[in-house]
Formats: sequence, structure tokens, C-alpha cells
Amino acid sequence: MRGIGFWLTKREEIAPDKEAVVDGGRRLSYRQLNRRVNRLARALSAQGLAQGDRLALLSYNSLEYIEVIMASAKLGLVLVPLNWRLTAAELTFQLGDSGVKTLIFDPDLRDLAQGILERMSFERLMVLGAEPRLEARPYETLLAEQNDEEPVMEQEITSEAPFIIMYTAGTTGKPKGAVLTQGNCLYNALSLQVDMEFTSSDRDLVALPMFHIGGIGLFTLPMLYVGGTVVIQRSFEPNQALDLLHREGITLFFGVPAIFLFLIQSPEFDPEAFAGVRLVMSGGAPLPPSLVDQYHTQGIILQQGYGMSEAAPSIATLAKPWALSKKGSVGRVVFHLEARVAGDDGNELPRGEVGELLLKGPNVMQGYWNRPEANEEAFSRGWFHTGDLARMDDEGFLYMVDRKKDMFISGGENVYPAEVENAIFALEQVAEAAVIGLPDPKWGEVGCAVVVLKQGQSLQEQEVSAHLKTCLAKYKIPKKVVFIEALPRNAAGKVLKRNLREQYS
Repeated sequence: MRGIGFWLTKREEIAPDKEAVVDGGRRLSYRQLNRRVNRLARALSAQGLAQGDRLALLSYNSLEYIEVIMASAKLGLVLVPLNWRLTAAELTFQLGDSGVKTLIFDPDLRDLAQGILERMSFERLMVLGAEPRLEARPYETLLAEQNDEEPVMEQEITSEAPFIIMYTAGTTGKPKGAVLTQGNCLYNALSLQVDMEFTSSDRDLVALPMFHIGGIGLFTLPMLYVGGTVVIQRSFEPNQALDLLHREGITLFFGVPAIFLFLIQSPEFDPEAFAGVRLVMSGGAPLPPSLVDQYHTQGIILQQGYGMSEAAPSIATLAKPWALSKKGSVGRVVFHLEARVAGDDGNELPRGEVGELLLKGPNVMQGYWNRPEANEEAFSRGWFHTGDLARMDDEGFLYMVDRKKDMFISGGENVYPAEVENAIFALEQVAEAAVIGLPDPKWGEVGCAVVVLKQGQSLQEQEVSAHLKTCLAKYKIPKKVVFIEALPRNAAGKVLKRNLREQYS
């Protein structure tokens, strides 16, 4: 197999004038997109980047984001998407961990980029647009210096080539980089094409940030594979999204539950905006059945899916015929993936019993970057252990029950309590702390910090929040801080977080 950058080469041959990307007032055909990607690939190669080198991108959604993704694919580079919701300190860890020597950033994020540059240096620094910022070379200038012929590679890019390092929060407080290959992303596209019948006539609105695998895999790359059109929203805003759904003739729309809540609560909400959208799907967090009902009353079938960074990301989808009758299920496992619900011994459990969800298939990640101990824990006998508890009914529909670890999801973002707890422990007044996720009608779940103070010490909720703002992204900061005398523990000394959730929910 040739690398997935070859998709654009073929698309230019098959349908050169077909609209590929819409970004505000910019509309590019597959010929125009492929030629710009070729220029970028040549520019990166001229800068000294070679197959296997890591390249980081700090940007809002844009045409250039797609160009960087596909140029990386053509050259066999490994892209490290950076979450602009994180702090400079958090991003610096990811950049150092992955060994990135090249950073491309959005000029609108130059303050965050400056914070990173104060902590580390790069061999190559580029800024999107035509104007220099922070002594970075302008992106458009680099493209203008190159021709638009296909880049010549000394070695063919294969499906095994590492393609994306997608950082996920670690249960120990340190993020782990899930290494996705070009083949992983191909099989994600293949499964979705089979299960959702994607065609070149489809038009996908990308509202999720592309620093998430959801923004890339649902459904940006699958659209480029089938020759559809990707319509980009720079960052999600409800009224603009409603306008784009209607004005751009969108047929596919994926979002997290918070997005669908914001949309239906908007004074501008009009179900007619969804008239041409044949697939409206939610994932990234549990979808409240009440929200499914709200959309149904508006004549809109809101479907649910389930995935994770480690699976590029598709694991299961709930098809439209069962969206209401199987409400609460995440659907059946996608076409090119095997799944089993297993006990602690790894053996499959009878249908209906709750166990850990295990996966096997060509869209499952290569492993975690530089984390041999995490890989040993995650993979066993060829199966990837998701850490999620699930059950499967007699018809093969999956129901997610709980998370084996303590991670919770707030507004589509993974939050791992250990990381937050470690930050709270930095306060000298704190003796113990436990962070739990509690249900929230707006964000799905929000954090609650339960804190035990050292004897004779005092601390206010506002002080804890102010401290956390200096070291954590906003979505990780608990919305509530409570102080108690002692944390509940079992006989082995483990904190009973289930008790805390029951008490404070």
C-alpha cells in the first residue's frame, strides 16, 4: 500500500475540479488542494525534514491544518497535533516527550506559542499565513518558493508508517502519545465508508477541533478518501454552525453531546438547518437519552457512536434504524474491527454480562510512544484493553457501563483525576485530595475536588481554583471544591471514589 497522501494524487486524477475543502471564503478543488500539499511537502523536505521526523501543529481548524496532515502523509512525517486549550507547560511536556524539532503555529495563538518558546527551542519554526511572527518563517512564503509537482521519495511510505501521535491524558498524571499509523487511518476510513455509506457527494462539517482524533477521523480523512467535501468551522460557535449546515448543504455532522446541547438551546435553532443532513452523530462522551428525545421531537435522528484516540477513532456506531429503539447503546462494532467483552482473565464473557471491552483490528494503534510499560499493560494476547466497562446484548449492540479507571469526560475532553490531584497536592495546606467526575447537564460531566487539609491549615475554594488556573487547562479545573475531615477508604487503603460520587452527585 502507498501512503494515504496518495489519496490526493488519485483524487486529482479522478475528479480534479471536485470541491475538496471549504474554509470561509476559500474553496479549493482536489487539483488545487493536491498542488498546495505538494508545495508544502517540498518546502518541509527542503527544510530538512525526513521520514519519521516529528512535526507539531498548533492551530485552530483551517485549510492549512488539512494541508499539514496530508503533506506529513506524503513525506512519512509523524504529526503531533497540539491542543490549544492546554497551557504552555502542558504542551512543552508533549513536545519534549515526542522529540519534536519543528513547530508550525497559528498567528492567533502566538501568545501560547511564545509561552512554549520560552520553555524550549526548535530547529524549525513556521507561522501560518504570509506575515512573520516570533521570528518564524511565513507558511505562504515557504509554499511560494516550491513547485507543485509530486514530491520524490527515496523510500515508499507503507501502511505501517507512524503518522500521528495523539496525546491522551495518562492515569498517572502524565499524558501518553497514542501512535497511529497511516494504515490505522485508512482502515478507519474504510470501516466508516462501509458502515455509513460515504460517497463523493457527501459534505462534512468539521466543528470538532482537529487537534482531536475526532476532528481528523470523523470525518475529515474519510471524506478525502471517498472524494467528498470538507467544510471547516474554525472553532465551534452554535449559530455559525447552524448557518453552515444550511448554506453549505451539509450531509454529515459529527459532534460531542455538548455541541448538540448548545445548538438546540440556541435562540437561532431551526430544525430546517438539518433538512439535508443524512447523518447526525454524537460521540466523545455519553449521550443523554433526553437529548436524543429533544432532537427527535424536532424531526432529527441523533445517532450515537463510540471511539477513542487509540482506535483512530472508530469503534462502534449506532445506525439510524436503531437510534431510538436502542437508545443508550453506542451501536455495533465497525466493520474492520473485532471486539469482545471480557473478564479479568481476558476471556470473553456471555452476552449481557459486564466486563472490559477489548479490541483487535487494523485501526487499533501501534502503541504508546516511548511507553513500554503502558504497552505491556494495554496489550495482551493480541487484544487492546480499552479500560472501559461494557456489555453486549444478544444482537451485538454495545452498551458502555462505566470506565474501569477514574477518567471522566467533560465537554468531550478526557480528564484524568490523577493529574488534577497532583496539581492540588502542590498546595502546601493540602494533606489529601480526590477528584471525581459528577453529572452535568451542560458538559456531560464536571470535576469535583474533595480535599483534606493538614491540621491547623485553612484554604478556600477560590484559592484552589486560582492555583489550578496557573498549571491546568480550563476544562480540567474542578467546578466544585469541598473540604472534609477524611477520605473514605477500603481495607487496603484505596480511596472509595464511588462513595464520593454517590455523596456529592
